[in-house]
Amino acid sequence: MWQAMSRTGFVLSSWPWRSAAYLLTGAVTGAVALVGIVVSAVAGGVLAVVLVGLPLLVLTALAGLPVARVERYRLRMVDADPVPGLHRPPAAPGLRPWLATRLRERATWRELGHALLFAGLLWPVDALAVTVGLLLPLSVAATPLLMATAGDGREAKVLKQWTVTDWPAAFGVAALGLLLMALCAYVLGVAAGARAELTRLLIAPRDAELDARVTELARSRVRLVDAFEAERRRIERDLHDGAQQRLVALAMTLGLARLDAPPGPLADRLAKAHDEAGLALAELRELIHGIHPEVLTDYGLEAAVADAADRSAVPVDVDLDLPGRLPGSVESAAYFVVREALANVARHSGADRAAVTGRHRGGRLTLEVRDDGRGGADASAGSGLTGLADRVSVLDGRLSLSSPPGGPTLLRVEIPCERTDRPAPAAPCA
Repeated sequence: MWQAMSRTGFVLSSWPWRSAAYLLTGAVTGAVALVGIVVSAVAGGVLAVVLVGLPLLVLTALAGLPVARVERYRLRMVDADPVPGLHRPPAAPGLRPWLATRLRERATWRELGHALLFAGLLWPVDALAVTVGLLLPLSVAATPLLMATAGDGREAKVLKQWTVTDWPAAFGVAALGLLLMALCAYVLGVAAGARAELTRLLIAPRDAELDARVTELARSRVRLVDAFEAERRRIERDLHDGAQQRLVALAMTLGLARLDAPPGPLADRLAKAHDEAGLALAELRELIHGIHPEVLTDYGLEAAVADAADRSAVPVDVDLDLPGRLPGSVESAAYFVVREALANVARHSGADRAAVTGRHRGGRLTLEVRDDGRGGADASAGSGLTGLADRVSVLDGRLSLSSPPGGPTLLRVEIPCERTDRPAPAAPCA
C-alpha cells in the first residue's frame, strides 16, 4: 500500500477503491462481530447458571478465530504479503483435542483481543474514514446530478449546507468535488494502510510470523531426520534379508563344491572363490552394521553402545543408566556419536583405555566419551564429528569437545528427550 501511494499514478489506480472497499467491509464486518459477541456473551452469562450457557461462553472465547480468518482475507485487498495463521494443528482428531489446543494457544487470545477491539472501536473508525474520504467527495461531485433529479433543475443542496441554484455553480462545485476525491484518495490510502498494519500487528505480528517459520523449519528438519533414519533401517533390513542371505548361500555352495572337488586347479579356484565370498560377506555385514545396527533397533541404545565397545580396538568401559527406550531418532544420533568417537579414539588418540558413561535425568540424555590419549583433537579438522554435531542440533541437542594437548579428551552430548513407553529389553547374550 505504502509503495503504491508513492507512485505518481496512485489516484488513477485501483488502490483508492481497494482502500475504500477494505474500510467499508471493515465497517460491516465489525458491526456483525459486535452483534455476535454481545449476543453470545449475554446469552452465555444468563444461561450459565443452568450450565447451558457454558458452551456459549466458550464460543465467545473463540470468537476471535472467525473474525481473524475474515481479516486475513480482507487484508489481501491492501496488503500484498500474505498473513498466515499462527495456530498449531491439534494433537489428535476430534472436537475435544481441537478445543484444548485452541484454548491453550496464545494466538487464540490475541485474536480474541483483536475481535473485541475491532467490534468496539475500530469499525466505527472505518465507517468514519469511508464517509469522509469517499461519500462526502462523491456527494459534492454529484451536485449536477442531484440538481437534475432531486432539484428539478432549479437547485441542489451541497452537503445539506449550501444551496446551488444555477448550472455553472453546480458544475463548479462538481469540479471541486473531483479535486476533493483526488485528495481524499490519499486519505483513504493512509487510513486503510494504517488499519492493515494494526490488524497485522494484532493477529499476526511479523516477529511471531518469523518465530512460526523458524518453528516449522525446526519441525521439518526433525521430520527429515526421522525419514532419513527410517530409510537407513529399510536399507539395513533389505541388505540383511536380501544380499546377505544370497552371499551366505553362495558361500555355502562354494564350500560344498570345494569339498567335493578333487585336488587340482579347480579345487584351488573354488577355495579362492570361497574365501572371496567370505570376505565379501564380512564386508557386507560390517556395512550393514554401519548403516543401522540391528541391535540398536531391537535392544536399544545401551546394548548398541556395549556392542560398539566390544568392537573397538581400544578397551572401553561402559556405564549407562537408561531404564527405558528413547525415541528412535535420539537413540540413533547418540549411538553414531559414540561410535564415531570410539573410532577416533582408536585412530588418532593413542589412548590405552576409553570410557562411555550415560544417564537420562530430567528429560535429558547425557553421554560422555573419555579417553586417556594425547589430546589435541579438533572437531572441525575432518574428524567426522561436525556432521554429527549438526545431527544432534536438529534434536535441540548440544555436542561439545574438550581435548587439551596432552589429554584427556572428553566428548559430551546432551539431547532433550523423554522416555517412550517401550521397556528396555534384555541385551542379547554374547
